[in-house]
Amino acid sequence: MTTHSSAQHTSGEHHYFAGLDLTGRRVVVVGAGGVAQRRVPRLIGAGARVEVISPEATPAVEAMAQAGEITWHRRPYADGDLDGAWYAVACATGHEVNAAVSAEAERRRVFCVRADDAAQGTAVTPAVAEHGGLLLGVLAGGAHRRSAAVRDALVTALRSGVVAEHAERPAPGVALVGGGPGAPDLITVRGRQLLGRADVVITDRLAPRELLEELGPHVEVVDASKIPYGRAANQDVINELLVEHARAGKFVVRLKGGDPYLFGRGYEELLACVAAGVPVTSVPGITSAFSVPAAADVPVTHRGVAHEVVVVSGHVGPHDETSLVDWPALARLRGTLVLMMAVKRIGEFAAVLIEHGRDPKSPVAIVQEGTMRTQRAVRTTLAEAADAVRTHEVAPPAVIIVGPVADLTPPERR
Repeated sequence: MTTHSSAQHTSGEHHYFAGLDLTGRRVVVVGAGGVAQRRVPRLIGAGARVEVISPEATPAVEAMAQAGEITWHRRPYADGDLDGAWYAVACATGHEVNAAVSAEAERRRVFCVRADDAAQGTAVTPAVAEHGGLLLGVLAGGAHRRSAAVRDALVTALRSGVVAEHAERPAPGVALVGGGPGAPDLITVRGRQLLGRADVVITDRLAPRELLEELGPHVEVVDASKIPYGRAANQDVINELLVEHARAGKFVVRLKGGDPYLFGRGYEELLACVAAGVPVTSVPGITSAFSVPAAADVPVTHRGVAHEVVVVSGHVGPHDETSLVDWPALARLRGTLVLMMAVKRIGEFAAVLIEHGRDPKSPVAIVQEGTMRTQRAVRTTLAEAADAVRTHEVAPPAVIIVGPVADLTPPERR
């Protein structure tokens, strides 16, 4: 898919789009700086036999050479280096070198991209993006910001389903999609793509709600948080709905908050689909266990401070017979504890941790509605965490971080 602006190229020329098959063909890149670092990976992905010529290289380009992805000739460019090349990229730091490469390419009839002066080359690199097997390129006559903006808008439209890319309907089945911590732009690219193709979306209150507005009018949205009969039965009903809609020939997206497999019951839904013979796929999501602390400037690990991080479910108390958590063992750890679904019972969790050796003065950060416009953070200590929750009227969803990392945020950022 290609788009061309009606504006002329700065040299007064128009360009002709063509998809080059570079598989196994020699491509020469002169220069190994930042431009090469950006351009070479796509050439590798196209199957080209890439040779880089430069006395020095960025660590990233050097790593590609060490991995055997490219050949690096660690020397200056010399006339004749384009012999046998099908395509060339002149991106050396010196204008004279790029001019010499371009001149040789002209003599040998090798198309050449000139990084320092696009008008002097015989090819230009468009703003490029990949989407579900589509390669999109946009040229805007040298207006690079414009071409990048149009490219980004096209990709966003495709990912959201605003622009239809498939002539055929998706096959019936289920996709378990992690929606991320809450902000609509933190869903994964693949998750956004599948959501745009759904016939039925089964969602809940922790999934990014704004994404539902982008769905077409034909999409049926089922609010799983409103299904009655209590928590355990709730999951049984959700499983039945997934299977029922898929068997009716629909493509179903089960949209969840965070990641489907981190306290999201996603694997229960996968097992239900597999048992019913329904095709099912899982799309990981950005888990709120790590992203919500990050949004509040709390790193769950930090060099010299925490070498371990444990994510714990707080949906049952520490003395509940159904609890699978070894709280005494957690109390002995010196790293970071991330407590999920723990607001209601934070007093119990703090007490058992202190009882088994955790310092009562351990820093605690409580982040409510992380990544959302309503996000707020409360700083306290383990001994005072329960009082802080009551005083500040903290309500779910919230993530509680226990450990030295909770006290690292600079005061001016709190």
